[in-house]
Amino acid sequence: MGKRKHKEISSFLGFLSISLCGVGIFVLIPFSDVVGRSFMTVMSGKWVGFKNYKTVINNEAFRLAVANTVKFVGVAIPLLIVIGLSAALVLSKLQNVQVIKSLYLFPMAMPTATVVIVWRMFFYKQDFTSLVVSYLWKNTGYIIVLWLAGLWSIPGELTEAARVDGANGLQSFLFVKLPCLKGSLGTIVIISFLNAMKIYREAYLVAGAYPGQDIYLLQHVFNNWYVNLEFDKMAAATVLVAGVLFFIILPFLSWQKTEKV
Repeated sequence: MGKRKHKEISSFLGFLSISLCGVGIFVLIPFSDVVGRSFMTVMSGKWVGFKNYKTVINNEAFRLAVANTVKFVGVAIPLLIVIGLSAALVLSKLQNVQVIKSLYLFPMAMPTATVVIVWRMFFYKQDFTSLVVSYLWKNTGYIIVLWLAGLWSIPGELTEAARVDGANGLQSFLFVKLPCLKGSLGTIVIISFLNAMKIYREAYLVAGAYPGQDIYLLQHVFNNWYVNLEFDKMAAATVLVAGVLFFIILPFLSWQKTEKV
């Protein structure tokens, strides 16, 4: 028994070391280089301190992109969560959910360019609404699957006990099911947030590198700086955005840890 446990621990440590090496090589080392470059000039590599950060923060295009990205995240993610949960609650009561699953996962299989073309047929104006609808269309199916997994993991004894105690459907959802879905909510928020930060593909296909002011996002700024070889600005902005994303995602990671405990 001891040898078997030792073998399992050794195997786990082996896989863990490979993963850590991958993270170090492909994430930490490149990001460390970006952090260093954020304090230097592009051509000469001269140390300039926080000058690049001040330039980025005072840049009007960067401010506009941050405001639009925050607006998009604040509107699209709550809508995605509510729509996905509502659909999952309905589907969880049906018998042949596996058959229906192929229907609401169909948008995920569609290429991004196709999704954009479809929604441009309905929304002639290239605006914020078309971007939100495109995001919801592309991601709702996957979020429904995650909500269904969370709902199906709730022990039936809990809902049955609530029903016996006289709880109605709404009370059972609010005081029994919803607390049990805290871990699922954390996962869904993180995935939805990361997908929202990749909405640039849709915005670029809809309006190009210089869209209207209401859909000019962070990725547009980075793309235009890259084209203009303004790597010092890119590096400083990357560090700023990465720091904000880390502190936004961290609470939801702690939710998942608490749920497992």
